[in-house]
Order: sequence, then structure tokens, then C-alpha cells
Amino acid sequence: MNLKQAGSGAEVDERLAALLTNSGAVRAITAAVEGTIGPKGLDTMLVDRFGEVIITNDGVTILDKMDVNHPAAKMLINIAKAQQAEVGDGTTTATIMAGGLVAEGVNQVLRGVPVARVIEGIKHGIAVALAAVKERGRQIGSADDPVLENIAVIAGREHRDIADLVVAAARLIGLEKLNEPNFKLADIVTAEEGAENEVFLGVIVDKERMNKDMPATVENARLLLVDDALEPEEIEDGALGTEAGFKRYIELQEEFKANVRKIVALGVQVVLVDRGVHASAEEIFTDAGIMIVQRVAAKDMRRAAEHCGARVIKRTGLKKDPADIEKYLGTADKVYEDEKLEQVRILGGRGKPMATILVGAATEEVVGERERIAKDAASSLQAAVKGGCVPGGGAVEIAVAREVEKAREGIKGMAAYGVDCVANALRRPLAQIVENAGFNPLEKVEEVVAAQAAAGKDSLAVDCDSGEVADMLARGVVDPVPVKVHAIKAAGEVAVAILRIDTIIKKKEEGANAAKQSGAGETGMPDF
Repeated sequence: MNLKQAGSGAEVDERLAALLTNSGAVRAITAAVEGTIGPKGLDTMLVDRFGEVIITNDGVTILDKMDVNHPAAKMLINIAKAQQAEVGDGTTTATIMAGGLVAEGVNQVLRGVPVARVIEGIKHGIAVALAAVKERGRQIGSADDPVLENIAVIAGREHRDIADLVVAAARLIGLEKLNEPNFKLADIVTAEEGAENEVFLGVIVDKERMNKDMPATVENARLLLVDDALEPEEIEDGALGTEAGFKRYIELQEEFKANVRKIVALGVQVVLVDRGVHASAEEIFTDAGIMIVQRVAAKDMRRAAEHCGARVIKRTGLKKDPADIEKYLGTADKVYEDEKLEQVRILGGRGKPMATILVGAATEEVVGERERIAKDAASSLQAAVKGGCVPGGGAVEIAVAREVEKAREGIKGMAAYGVDCVANALRRPLAQIVENAGFNPLEKVEEVVAAQAAAGKDSLAVDCDSGEVADMLARGVVDPVPVKVHAIKAAGEVAVAILRIDTIIKKKEEGANAAKQSGAGETGMPDF
């Protein structure tokens, strides 16, 4: 950006250089995702230097995969990632509002409003907006509430087949499970090329049985989960050269085989192992007709343990008495290998009910995108169960913007201009949604503002097919309260953080980094 040209050709104070530079970086990031929002949003193609392509309209995926170096841009991306980690959806909305807040804040500063007063007003406006969203929330009282289907369809980018899977899974496990703090419905989603869409009570272990001589199906199975390598204890190579060391090696081998036979004697039929399995253990288990699955991912191991009522055991724990080991075992109605999909399924566990959402994909190229879509739908549905829902389609942001404008009347001094920033930023999501649908955003936003005020309805927005003002609740267009709350909060936090930056200084490299950077070229930041 040419700082001499900023502010309509006016000479810009050197002190604003950092603010304008950061604002430009934020604008570039916002532009990368704003075209994806809404039912008419388009996709973005991401290409790396090896020619690998990702086509998506998932905001956090676009931001995460972008090649970004600017510090302010990275701040915005980190906020989007935090939004994704917290509620699993709403990253594009958060990014658009954050970009809007920064842009509005910079405009006010260029008009002569002190940055401190702008920040003060933004903080006040954000507080009013958060309270207004929470007040409008409608709670979900049942897993059969039809609003859950609507939320899943919208968050799932209108892929109704995926939405149906997510809703079916939610009903299988129930609201109590969905409200657990540490449970994430998105974690039970998996996508496979060539699979059929499916929801079932059970878990998938994304591995095959160790060899084809082991049983492919086990009914009424007893399971042992080993969070370790199923191998004899190691002995130092140098010790093997001594008689005592070699004797100890033989003892460890025999002790290990005795522990493996102990597992067989306990009637265990399926063994899941975190790491590798020794050849002697494989032979004993194969002869005994036991299915063994090795190198099981920690996530799959944890879910299998919870579903089967098992406790994971370490390799040293196999030295325990059989009665003690038995306390670690889990049970399931059926364990079988799906040879087509190269995975093992555990069904009807006697522990906690656990559902799996299996999303089918026709080709390898679309597997990742369909999985992202399903995870977004699952996250939004769970967020709505936990925090309720509000009208979607940009309607609630317009209603909240009207509340913020009312609150401005009680603000004295120049902080009122900061409140204006919040009100204008809240209009951005609807403006972008209608622009992506091919309509004039200024015209349509004002139509919605006037319609909401005249009808006294906070659920009015724009039908993206006809361009007419419509009731979003009547159309089934709803969004989870937590998604909106976190998006507004995140946008406010990053905007304040960026507006507070007065100077950019190149940091001195220290330690190993200093050696790496010696002789490197200019970074674009000023040297001091």
C-alpha cells in the first residue's frame, strides 16, 4: 500500500503506518474467504507447489492452508482456528466480522478519532451484541426437534444426505451425551472412498486384522486393549554378549510367551495393540483363533475402550494375576473386519453407547471435503443442543446491530464511533451473503433493517433465490447460539488486538534462529 495515497490522498501521519499495513493484511485474508459464505457461496481452490489441489468452501481449511507470512494476518487466522476448536463452525463469519471491525476502526482513526476511544467503543458494542444474541436464543428440548435437521443441513452446506446421518447419530446417543463437556460429535465422523452412508452403534478401528489366518468375525467378544507394544522387554545389545545377559534375554522371551498364553487362557478373542506385535505373540494368537489388530490410533483405542467398557493396559500390566487382568477386559456383541474398506468394526459394546457416522465418497478427491462438511454439521448440531439456536441467514446479526445502535445513544464522547464500528461490522455477514447471491448488498441490507423495524421481527433476512425479504425461522434457517457468540467475541478480540498495534519492529533473532537467519535477505520490516 502507498501510505501517501491512503485516506483519500491526504498525507498520513507516520504513526498510522503500522495500522494501515495491518489493516491491508487483514483485508486480504477476509477477501480469501468472504466469497464462500451463504447458500450461494462458491468454492476456493488451494494449490501447493507440488500441484496438490484442495477444493473447498470451508473457511478454516482455506485459512489454515494459505501461505501467509504477515503477523496481523496470522492473528486473524489463529482466531478462526480458535473458533473452529471451540465450536467447530462459524469461522468464515468470525473472519468477515473481524475484517469489518478492523476496517471500520481504521476509517474512524483516519477521521481523527483516537484509537483508544475506538477500542473503548468496540468493547462496549461487543458486550451489548453478545448479550443481545444470548437473549434471542431458543433452547433445544429434544433430540427429535426438527430444528436439528435444519441446523445440520445449513452447516452441512445443504448436503441433506450428510445432515440425515448427523441427526440420526445425535438421536442414537441422546442429548445427555451431546451435553458432555469432553464429547465432540464431530469426532465420530469418518469418511471413506467407496463406502455407503451409514450410522451405527459402535466404533471403527481404521486397521485390518494382523493376518488373514485370524478370524474375520467374532461374536460375543472379550477384548483386551494394550496401550503399548506387545513385545518382550528389551535388553541392551552389549549385554547379549555375556552369559548372564543372554540368560536374561531367554528369561524375558519365556516370560513374554507366558503372559501371551495367559491372555489366551482368559478367553480373550480380540486384542487391540497401540504399537507392534512380536512374531511369537502373533503365532500364539493365530493358533488360538484370536483376532489381533496392531498399530491402532490413540483416538480409536480410546473410543473402543469407552464403548466396550474396557481399560487399556500397559505391557508390564500383563504380569498381573489373571484375576487382575480380567478387570481390564471389555465386551462387545460383534467384532468384524470389513475387507472392502480395510477396517475393523466393534458393535454392541457393553460400555457407553457410541455411534459412528460413516460418510461415503465416490472418489478420493472428495473424501476430505465430505468429511469436513460432516464435521461442520455435527459441530453445529451439538452447539445448538448445548446453547440453543437463533435465526440464521444474517438475520440475527442485523437485529443485534439495531440493538447496538440503540446502545450508542447512551455513550458520551468519541467512544460512540467505536460502537458504530460494531454495528457496521454486524451488517457484513448479511451483506456478503446477498452479494454472493448476486444482489446489491447495500440495498438488501437496508431493506432488511427497515423490514425488521416495521414488523418487529428479528428473524427477517433475504431469500437468496428470489432476493425478497423472508422470515428465516419460517424457512427453517437457523444457527447455533454458541457459533454466533464465539464469532462476535473472537472478531472483537482480534480487532482490538490489531488496532492496539502502534509500531512494527523487526525482532532480533536469538539462539538457533539467529544462525539460520545469518545472511538472510530483508524481511520487509524496519531494522532498528
